[in-house]
Amino acid sequence: MLRRRRSRLVNLTFAALVLLAVFLFLRSRSSRPRYVPSGFDWTQAPVFHPPGPIKPLPDGEPRPLPSVQAPLSAFTNPSEPDPRRDAVLQTFKRSYEAYKTYAWGHDELAPVTRQGRDPSGGYGATLMETLDTLWIMGLKSEFYEAAAFAAAVDFTKPNAGAVGLFETTVRNLAGLLSAYDLSAEEALLHKATDLGNMLYIAFDTPNRLPGFWLNWQEAWKGDQKAGTNEASSLSTSLCLEFTRLSQLTGDPKYYDATDRITRFLERMKPQSKLQGMWPTTIDYQNEYVWGDTFSLGAGADSLYEYLPKMFALLGGLDPTYETLYRGAADTASKFLLFRPMLPDGQDILFAGDARVVSDAIEVHPEFQHLTCFAGGMFGLGGKLFGISEHLDIGERLARGCAWAYTQFPTGLMPERFTLLPCGSRSGCAWDENRWLQEGNKKLNKGWGYIRDSRYNLRPEAIESVFLLYRMTGKEEYRDLAWEMWQGIMKSTRSDIAHCGIRDVTESGKPAKSDDMESFWLAATLKYFYLIFSPPDLIHLDEFVFNTRGHPFRRPV
Repeated sequence: MLRRRRSRLVNLTFAALVLLAVFLFLRSRSSRPRYVPSGFDWTQAPVFHPPGPIKPLPDGEPRPLPSVQAPLSAFTNPSEPDPRRDAVLQTFKRSYEAYKTYAWGHDELAPVTRQGRDPSGGYGATLMETLDTLWIMGLKSEFYEAAAFAAAVDFTKPNAGAVGLFETTVRNLAGLLSAYDLSAEEALLHKATDLGNMLYIAFDTPNRLPGFWLNWQEAWKGDQKAGTNEASSLSTSLCLEFTRLSQLTGDPKYYDATDRITRFLERMKPQSKLQGMWPTTIDYQNEYVWGDTFSLGAGADSLYEYLPKMFALLGGLDPTYETLYRGAADTASKFLLFRPMLPDGQDILFAGDARVVSDAIEVHPEFQHLTCFAGGMFGLGGKLFGISEHLDIGERLARGCAWAYTQFPTGLMPERFTLLPCGSRSGCAWDENRWLQEGNKKLNKGWGYIRDSRYNLRPEAIESVFLLYRMTGKEEYRDLAWEMWQGIMKSTRSDIAHCGIRDVTESGKPAKSDDMESFWLAATLKYFYLIFSPPDLIHLDEFVFNTRGHPFRRPV
């Protein structure tokens, strides 16, 4: 009798578990995002300048590329998340909840006035950019809620009649693609294709090179033209996203569109006044490289960032990207990188600008927070192409950015500043007289002036610190990250979320700006979360990050 009762109990328990599993399965299916097409099918738009033959993606099996991430043995306690990760997670939850409450569906949250804003076309940039962060952090309920909204966004017309091609690509399109790469939710790929077809219209110009804006009125009349004085990173930083869209859909037209820009860069190399690099502004319309200023900062940054990343995404099948990277990185290393003169002789690097005047090259040691990405770029190039010197450069650049956070009472780095440079990257002795004559006595020794004292929650510094941690396994990078984190928490916290800071040199409670840009949730907090996570979460040999922190799967 007792055996029969036990058997009946076991059967009932098993049946209950089966019913629970079916219920959870059906609920998960019902909560999955449903693709809703935009109000207009952009593949039906008129074409005034047909592209001609479409170039297919490179053919063949991906090459076995060198490992980017350090071996598991290089990491301390690789199977356990660092307890500091929970602090990042709680901060993310608080910031995301504020966005949901006050700005759901808008491009970004204004955390002081507690309202939504739409500076990027009104397509919900923060929401789309946060999808992959939600997935990575294990917030699946929040992910599916946001994915349902994203899959139904109508990419028919922007609020202002035009959208920035670059920003919409690296934010919205990349966010959708990355979320699909992680979740395999087909609705997100359909919506990414929907958006990709809209953005593809921007290439309908006489020379198939796009302009800064995708303007609907001009597109409908066939009046689109490439710009004559555009940032060099504008068109050249679309290739990662458009190539990934072609890889996922099997339609090569997106890859073909941006590959034409790569070939343009190749053709223009001999025109450049600083061989190996391209000026910060380019005449795309007349296909002329006339500028005399060269930088890894604003206007040029992601042009160079995407060279090794495209090599990885294409599985090493297009050697063009290695050739272009080597030329650019070697030139930047020779003319732009400098070691600051500091009392303690710290072995760190920064990247300034160069200007070609007649036959002379003038180097200006002004650094930008944006340029902190360069540590990760040099590290990736060093790993992929077996250039040990570049990995060393990447480490010194990443440590330099982390060091700059420690130099101010807020614990934050300003947007633009100068440091007194040594004459050689091998260093120099401290010169007190030079400091008294050229330095800024209101700042720590070694500093020049601060052109822009703001901090707006940027991700580039923690991006490189995270990447160099994963590339080397050195625990010191997590300690550097935590020190940066404490400064950010101390100075940017607002009543409901986090804000940019107007002046990092202020003591006490610095004045805040009414901004929480989408990259706070999309990239800054994601990189902090990942550096304190086990190293197999978003492994660098399986993923490559776009310029806004969105991981795309590599063909391996």
